[in-house]
Amino acid sequence: MNFTIRGQNLLLTDALKDYAAKKIGRLERYFEAAPTSDVTVTLSVLKNMQTVEVTIPLPGTMLRAEVRSEDMYASIDLVTEKLERQIRKHKTKANRKFRQDGIRTLFKESYDSSTAVRYLDEEEDSELVRTKRFNLKPMDVEEAILQMNMVGHSFFVFANSDSKEVNVVYRRNDGKYGLIEPD
Repeated sequence: MNFTIRGQNLLLTDALKDYAAKKIGRLERYFEAAPTSDVTVTLSVLKNMQTVEVTIPLPGTMLRAEVRSEDMYASIDLVTEKLERQIRKHKTKANRKFRQDGIRTLFKESYDSSTAVRYLDEEEDSELVRTKRFNLKPMDVEEAILQMNMVGHSFFVFANSDSKEVNVVYRRNDGKYGLIEPD
C-alpha cells in the first residue's frame, strides 16, 4: 500500500509517520492484492484531541475511519482496529456474494471459519428498530437549525422553503452546522 501521511496543526515526526505506516500497513494482509490507490492518513490535533483519519479507496467501495483520543499513538491503534472491523464486514459480504456468483474475491478467504462466524454475528446487527413519520413543514435553514437544537438531535430533516426540496441540517464535530441538499 502507498501511504500519503499528512499532519494538521501538528509537527509530523518520522517516528509518528513510521508508526502510522507500520500499523495501517498491517491491513494489507486482508487483501488478495494490495490496493493500488493511495491510502490517505491525516493526523491532526484540535482542542487537545488527537485525531487520526484514514481513507482506503477500493474498487466498488471506500473504507474510512476516524478516531479521536488524547494520545496520537492510541488513536492510530484504534483507527486500525476500526478499519479491521470494516474490512472483515466487507470481506464476509463480498466473499459470500462472490462465492455464489463464482467471481474472484477482493479479500482473502478466512482460514479460521469459527472467527469468521463470530465476526459476522457481531457486526451484522443492522436491524431497523424504529420508523418515524412526520409532516415536513416548509422552513428556512435558520429555523431548521433552531428546531434541531430544540429537539436535541444532531440532525434535522425539513422542507426548505427557498428551494422547495427536502434538506437535512446537521451539527458538525467542530460545533458548526452543515446542510445536505439533493442534486
